Amino acid sequence: MQFYKKRDFGTFIGDSFNFFKLYGKNYFKNYILLNGLLLILMVTIFIFGYRELFSQLFGSNMSGNSYYFQQYFEDNAGMLIVVGLVTFLLFLILMIVNYLYPVFYLKRISRGEEKIKTDDILSDFKSNAGRIGILCLGMIFIVTPLAFIIIGISYALILIIIGLFIMLLVYPTLFNVVTFLMYDYFNSDRGFFESLSYSIRAQFSYANGREKSPYWKYWGATTIVFLIMYTITTIFTFIPMMFFYSSILTSTPDGSFEQNPFQGTMGILFFVIYGISMLLSFFLSNLMYVNSGLMYYDSRADLHQKVELAEIETIGNNE
Repeated sequence: MQFYKKRDFGTFIGDSFNFFKLYGKNYFKNYILLNGLLLILMVTIFIFGYRELFSQLFGSNMSGNSYYFQQYFEDNAGMLIVVGLVTFLLFLILMIVNYLYPVFYLKRISRGEEKIKTDDILSDFKSNAGRIGILCLGMIFIVTPLAFIIIGISYALILIIIGLFIMLLVYPTLFNVVTFLMYDYFNSDRGFFESLSYSIRAQFSYANGREKSPYWKYWGATTIVFLIMYTITTIFTFIPMMFFYSSILTSTPDGSFEQNPFQGTMGILFFVIYGISMLLSFFLSNLMYVNSGLMYYDSRADLHQKVELAEIETIGNNE
């Protein structure tokens, strides 16, 4: 599969699926080995932690005590702080691995490697530990505040009709800027701010400035892939949730169920389904990251000719 080449809107989506057809088995094998334990821990915390919180929330007026939920937090403050910190650290590590794994994997595949091993990806994480730290700091203190400001302005503009259209443009564009930043930061010798500048400029024009803007094909491909992901996860959760809400509506009132519908088998099933849905979302998100990677390689027009010349030289050597 050729990575450094020009693609149009339809080719991005087609090549994203083709990537998993060619490399999917090896890709997800390494993904599970790297991310599997983290994903299981996160889903476990989600199922039991949120079930406990929602159970306390719905039972907050039990025995006429309107401050029951507040009292629960006061009595378990230490445990909740520890669990919150552990959850935050796990989530941070999970996000780092989840975002950067596709970057390192595609980088190796684009260089001609075929069978990528887990140790290869781990070595990439270790050798780039310093740059990963800088990237995290830049994302937290620079990119995230700017993104919140842009999103806040977009929400404010919803008060007028144009705001809805702007929101549709903002979210895919922000996603593309962030993923381009990560791909460029680890595929070039540029620093954080240089890669951030490139990731923004690359959304609107090619480096040579002579070709038409790639913005709409990048935005369109990201939007379509997101809709595919959203549709799959919605279908997965819709039918089980219908059974859950049907049981709430059709069950015989006995006081306790109405007071806390998250207790019992159906309550556990509710959170298990959403836990599995979260797992599914993490796996499907790889489609978006790979799609963005292909966009980044499309934007690197400076490398297209070098790759083509290298391929021609290889053909000559083989003959």
